[in-house]
Amino acid sequence: MADHAYDLVLRGGRVVDGSGAPGFLADVGIRDGLIAAVGPGLAAGAEEIDAAGRLITPGFVDIHTHYDGQATWDHRMTPSSGHGVTTVVMGNCGVGFAPCRPEDRDRLIRLMEGVEDIPFPVLTEGLPWTWESFPDYLDALEARAFDVDIAAQLPHAALRVYVMGERGANREPATPADIAAMAAIAQRAVEAGALGFSTSRTLNHRTSDGQPTPTLTAGEDELTGIAMGLAAAGKGVLQLVSDFHPDGLAELAMVRRIVEASGRPLSFSLVQSPHSPSGWKAMLAGLSAAVDAGLPMKAQVAGRPVGVLFGLELTLNPFSQSPVFAEIARASLADKVAALSDPGFRQRLLAGDGEGAGPFTIRSLRAWDNLYPMADSPDYEPTADMTVAARAAASGRDPAEVALDAMLENGGRGMLYNPFLNYADGSLDPSFAMLNHRDTVPGLSDGGAHVGMICDGSFPTSNLTHWTRDRTRGPRIALETMVAMQTRDTAMTVGLMDRGLIAPGYRADLNVIDYEGLSLEAPSVAYDLPAGGRRLTQKAQGYVATIVGGVVTYRDGDPTGALPGRLVRGSQAAPMALAAE
Repeated sequence: MADHAYDLVLRGGRVVDGSGAPGFLADVGIRDGLIAAVGPGLAAGAEEIDAAGRLITPGFVDIHTHYDGQATWDHRMTPSSGHGVTTVVMGNCGVGFAPCRPEDRDRLIRLMEGVEDIPFPVLTEGLPWTWESFPDYLDALEARAFDVDIAAQLPHAALRVYVMGERGANREPATPADIAAMAAIAQRAVEAGALGFSTSRTLNHRTSDGQPTPTLTAGEDELTGIAMGLAAAGKGVLQLVSDFHPDGLAELAMVRRIVEASGRPLSFSLVQSPHSPSGWKAMLAGLSAAVDAGLPMKAQVAGRPVGVLFGLELTLNPFSQSPVFAEIARASLADKVAALSDPGFRQRLLAGDGEGAGPFTIRSLRAWDNLYPMADSPDYEPTADMTVAARAAASGRDPAEVALDAMLENGGRGMLYNPFLNYADGSLDPSFAMLNHRDTVPGLSDGGAHVGMICDGSFPTSNLTHWTRDRTRGPRIALETMVAMQTRDTAMTVGLMDRGLIAPGYRADLNVIDYEGLSLEAPSVAYDLPAGGRRLTQKAQGYVATIVGGVVTYRDGDPTGALPGRLVRGSQAAPMALAAE
């Protein structure tokens, strides 16, 4: 490479650099894993990629994932790495696997099984458990190579159980001694390279046996004490998910006090709930007041509905609680299809329509007016005439029969989509408003989690295609703005100042994208987890190349085999020459 000015040159693309500024035609020269030059007519590289007619963007920085287990047994953080993501932040929502005493391993596995829908056998076989402390866990990750960079956060549930044992799991109040111990561990964790600390205060997070997460009712004194551990280290971010119920503004006021006391940056999840369709507006107003007062706070928001997928291969479907369906629930997919195609079995199933259905089934699994058959080209802002109920009415059929036939498509791999958050109004106008708010960043993809129900690791791709190019039901977002949202903005939110921008000195994490050809495939099921476990995944078309640390990891959606990604220990400074930016 001594005969070449650059290791790699991306030649002649439209650079959308992550700053939000208008795109421009240029070459991008890469040397030693960093961006060395941006401009026209750069000298030759040892390797070149023809980017003419393509976009060149920074790699996407996904700050809300759950690859905590997958990163210990796999080298590829799919599906995220197939969607232009070059850095993932895991350990969100207070769940993870460190610190952990040997006797508590099953407890944390059952928590992750319940909260993130990752089966117990998968985690039991997959996790090597070569750690106890959080620094040990980081060391285990540092010994591995990945197709993306990985940053980890200290999860509150694991920390609480580690310090308090059974009392912590049972949500008993922490004593001053407990809080001091948790704060000390949090301080050591961020000093060792944890990016921050995360917690959960939502009833949606339960263990596989139905118990609430250990952190649900943790007191303000406990949360403040742990945040002060980060303050003592002088580094680290805070991340929180909460129902913000019954009084969201009171909960937000508590969060604000924690940030005021500790001075540490905090982000929290914000979505539109069908139970309070306008509640997000008050939360954003409260957030803005805190930011105007000088507090480093952000809301993580989703660019499309948070939607559950139902199907014959998946965790749930509209017949999951039917006694008739129970006869085949554990059968192979082929045997399920055979049974459901048999007129006699089918008649028995449909004749008992609704039998055994509890409130959850009626409200979610059989909410025919909010269930949409998933098309080969997914539509994440579907109209009311596309629901199971509407299709049934139009064809004079029973909705249960329409749902069953939709799932039987494609050899029994058809899916139904239930957009249960961010879609109370039947449109994505609330998402548009939240995305465009001054104090929000895109997040909540949950890559690596909910493997049998949700597949939102494709958020970065749908954000680009839907909001900047394809939306027909309302205003769009400028391409340059959306790229900045999920590169520079997300990186800065968690203190990764060395990436997310195409400028000399920054990490050479990049995408070359066929913008016009960029598209999402329908979610599908893969059986590639430990113990033959099943998971939802989703692919995209149009990523010409993805580059991590100057190394091409994907070409036309296919992995190159290169694994340049590594553990990122803690916050990262901006390049020296640009540190004052």
